Amino acid sequence: MKPSTAAKKLEVYLEATPAEFQEGVVSRDELNALQADPPQWLRDLRRNGPFPRQILALKLGVSISGLARGGITEALTSDQVEEIKAACPDWLRRERAVQVETLKEAARLKQRKAD
Repeated sequence: MKPSTAAKKLEVYLEATPAEFQEGVVSRDELNALQADPPQWLRDLRRNGPFPRQILALKLGVSISGLARGGITEALTSDQVEEIKAACPDWLRRERAVQVETLKEAARLKQRKAD
């Protein structure tokens, strides 16, 4: 598979991975090995970032669209995420509220469909 696909499955930011990972092809067996016994570079990326958008969104409690509306377009590290959380800017509070309402509505619709 392409390195971009493998990075997405590993939930890491492709540009922060080692050059040999970015330039190569990753087999399913190699991907499984990386997931089962991650090398140090993968553990470091998962712990400290920089993180891809989907992980940033989870860490901040907003949607990926909310990140864009908040002006977050680049990958951020753990320290940068913590700074944003500590500052709790208006956009973050607003987007967290939107996310909560979206999740409530999704749960309501799921319950309605189940009934």
